[in-house]
Amino acid sequence: MKLSDIADNAGSRKKRMRVGRGIGSGKGKTSGRGGKGQTARSGVRIKGFEGGQMPLHRRLPKRGFNNIFRLDFAEINLDRLQEAIDAKLIDAKDTINVESLVKAKVVRRPKDGVRLLGRGELKAKLNIEVHGASKSAIAAVEKAGGTVKILAPAKKDEGEAA
Repeated sequence: MKLSDIADNAGSRKKRMRVGRGIGSGKGKTSGRGGKGQTARSGVRIKGFEGGQMPLHRRLPKRGFNNIFRLDFAEINLDRLQEAIDAKLIDAKDTINVESLVKAKVVRRPKDGVRLLGRGELKAKLNIEVHGASKSAIAAVEKAGGTVKILAPAKKDEGEAA
């Protein structure tokens, strides 16, 4: 390969349209902006304008808020865990934690941690380390002879001064 062989992919760069250069160009006079008025100008846009009537987004009441401290857990049920053990994706003798679940492709991404939920049956004796678990899930694991260790949720470090 030579330096002269290197080139962009076909169609990766596109020349900008030159507007306002006469009627023969196809983009002359109004430059594709139509007639006069607010929409022909830059900066101003009529997004929710309804001809002076109170717009829908202002007629409806505001409700709720977004909690910025809310943690989003990846949820896993007991039946999914048992399926992974039956398929030999997870070794029941080892401690099951976030890394082992991701490695076995039981959980795609851990988000703010993994939460264990109680749907399904559990036959194997497991030692599980998760960031949260429902009471029914803990009861089912302990009934099968295993243990559940609840870890502190992974903290988000975005712009926090400690």
